[in-house]
Amino acid sequence: MTVSAYILIQAEVGVALDVATAAKELKGVVFVDAITGPYDVLVKVEAETMDELGKSVVSDVQKISGITRTLTCPVVNL
Repeated sequence: MTVSAYILIQAEVGVALDVATAAKELKGVVFVDAITGPYDVLVKVEAETMDELGKSVVSDVQKISGITRTLTCPVVNL
């Protein structure tokens, strides 16, 4: 069973498209959308375990140039 999370990304002014494009190339990224409001990009990621999600996928997203802040929201099954 895979685990997933949504990552809300704030980007520097004028680089949201670059951030979204870079995020699409990362392993574990399911989809990327540009959004409006306090965040600029929404990324859904999946991994085999929560540890893998945190150590590899989320840390890879945070390395993208132009990101000023992220908020990671793990998906729970109710």
